[in-house]
Amino acid sequence: MALQTNISTSHHNPPLHLSHLKKSTLICNRLFTLFHSIALILLFSFRISSIFTHSKLGKNQPFIPHLLAFISELTLSFIWFLSQSFLWRPITRTVFPERLSDHQLPPIDVFICTADPRAEPPLGVMNTVISAMALNYPVGKLSVYVSDDGGCPVTLEAMREALKFGKMWVPFCNKYDVKTICPQAYFGGPEMGDHQFRADRQKIKEEYESFAHKVTKISESSSCVSNKDHPAIVEVIVDESKCDQIKMPLLVYVSREKRPYHPHHFKAGALNALLRVSSLISNSPYILGLDCDMYCNHKDSARQAMCFHLDPDLSSSLAFVQFPQTFHNLSKHDLYESEMRSLFKTSWHGMDGIKGPCLSGTCYYLKREPLYELPLKQEDINLEELKQCFGSSNEFIRSLYKKYNSKMDLKKDLFELLQETKHLASCEYENGTKWGNEIGFRYLSVTEDFFTSFNIHCKDWLSVYHMPPRPSFIGSSTTNLNDSLIQATRWSAGLMEVALSRYSPIIYGPSRMPILQSFCYAWLSFIPIAFIPLWILATIPMLSLLNDITIYPKVKNPFFFVFLFVFVSSNIQHMREIHSSGASLQTWKHEQRAWMMKGITSHLYGSTQAIMEKLGVKEANFLPTNKVMNEDEVKLHQMGIYNFQTSSMFLVPLCSLVTLNLLAFVVGIIRMMFHKDHIDEIFIQTFVSLYITLMGYPVLEGMALRKDKGRIAPMISCYSLVFSIIILSFGKLLVMY
Repeated sequence: MALQTNISTSHHNPPLHLSHLKKSTLICNRLFTLFHSIALILLFSFRISSIFTHSKLGKNQPFIPHLLAFISELTLSFIWFLSQSFLWRPITRTVFPERLSDHQLPPIDVFICTADPRAEPPLGVMNTVISAMALNYPVGKLSVYVSDDGGCPVTLEAMREALKFGKMWVPFCNKYDVKTICPQAYFGGPEMGDHQFRADRQKIKEEYESFAHKVTKISESSSCVSNKDHPAIVEVIVDESKCDQIKMPLLVYVSREKRPYHPHHFKAGALNALLRVSSLISNSPYILGLDCDMYCNHKDSARQAMCFHLDPDLSSSLAFVQFPQTFHNLSKHDLYESEMRSLFKTSWHGMDGIKGPCLSGTCYYLKREPLYELPLKQEDINLEELKQCFGSSNEFIRSLYKKYNSKMDLKKDLFELLQETKHLASCEYENGTKWGNEIGFRYLSVTEDFFTSFNIHCKDWLSVYHMPPRPSFIGSSTTNLNDSLIQATRWSAGLMEVALSRYSPIIYGPSRMPILQSFCYAWLSFIPIAFIPLWILATIPMLSLLNDITIYPKVKNPFFFVFLFVFVSSNIQHMREIHSSGASLQTWKHEQRAWMMKGITSHLYGSTQAIMEKLGVKEANFLPTNKVMNEDEVKLHQMGIYNFQTSSMFLVPLCSLVTLNLLAFVVGIIRMMFHKDHIDEIFIQTFVSLYITLMGYPVLEGMALRKDKGRIAPMISCYSLVFSIIILSFGKLLVMY
């Protein structure tokens, strides 16, 4: 049974959107939370009594294994408890964009960020640019900005070519109501239509191939490199050809100034430069944020977002509308959890039922106003205070109180503002201001989207999550273990930076937002600490088994069924979520493996990096995910085979722990066979080792059975053997205490 509610209370106009609350899902989620909580309380009572019992017995019974097991169970329970806030009130939404007329639609600035032309090929970036220009939106109300953080002249030249092709592509899309507005994706699909359409399509296809050839050719030049030392460059792309009479969205290239040893604050710094530059050129009240590889796939996404932003009862408090990320290069296996199914098909729906999801880095329509803190009344304006907040530019401060700059004469006004925009994009502009701290996108964390939206929600703004049947945006996902673990390490470091700061959601959030929403943010920020229980569960039961120490209840003990219930119920709930999102149960296995691999490696390294930064030992670093794929990598990905061509710092812990748990499982089975009276005592520990071994089977396969290029190198296996000996040696001292 699904309940439908209309958020708008207007009685004069039909609603622009509806929200849907599925009552059966809500009841199941809350019952699961109740029963699982009771089981955890019983589990804790067993563990506490065991610790007190063994501490009284002294050295005859080891104390440390029980204590570490309790720490792992407490940590996992803490993470689980926070995660239940996502399941409390999940909702879905329906929109009616056909009820909006063109004159109602507000202007939109599209922000597209790219950083490295080698990792993010210019042709892919230009396809994203062209798809944004082809959105079904009034041309005069759409402006597209590209932030080239690499300062690469190839990107600027490619944009000039993109505008020329766009003047043919956009009219073609409008004439034939083309649904797939990204040319690269469109020409990869089937050809259907009458003779005139096929003739026009063939002509446009030839033009696209010519455009792609030009962009690829200039991308192969020696100048296609990232430049970390260059002045600010701002240019409005103008096509002087005979097609100039065709109306197109405004296209602007922005490359902020970069200098060695000057902090640039990664993507957040680039976005803030775009905020300032765009405020002088177009100053649209709404922003569409896109990654350079995330092209527009639904031409009406902007109109869909405006169904929320223009709702009279929601508009004044709505900060942004978040769309899900979808990917064109996923295999049916999704070994590396690249789809992020849990976030986009479960968690964000749950946050939407509270006060809205957090920003997800891309695919959002954001109101400009929440990024600023302005006096509510004109008479409260103090110019000097505004300059201390926003910087020294009078033109920028004027723009804060201006509406959309729709009547700007590009040939006259832009020339006058060009020097000012370069000043706004300079390294020194933010010095002594509140940019990145209280204004714009926040700098505390490399996960600027998470921290920025947390601050927005703390100021009583709302957000909305909309997941239409046709994906609105499609991008490229990680297709190998190396990129997946590097990406997860970067995210873990950024999230832990927030968790360890004074803005920690578990402390800072409850007084500023609904308690359940603060728990959602807390779960996101603290999820990297999952490395603690995962390392404990991968070592302590195994070491205890090898050293004939029992840390779990016997099979005949009633508490055995408590542990069994916790394990089974959590996995059943995971499977239920997977099934409800339309995925196969194979997804359960792949997500479990990905969670373990990332927990053992990425969460550990990311958390360590965040702690070191907190202590002032190490600065944050940011590496864009590589968007270039080779044939061998694609082949392994499509076949559902792990590609283990990654760093030894990732592989050695995985290989060692899986191998040692295989050894512990074999030892456990032998003991059960020859000492049947021990089955009761070591059953759970043997099962834990078996479970870890089964989840880690691809690692064992990569070490011993595979001969292809994606296998684990023999040298890594040797390093793992040494690391395993170290674990066994020091681990024995630990568990025997």
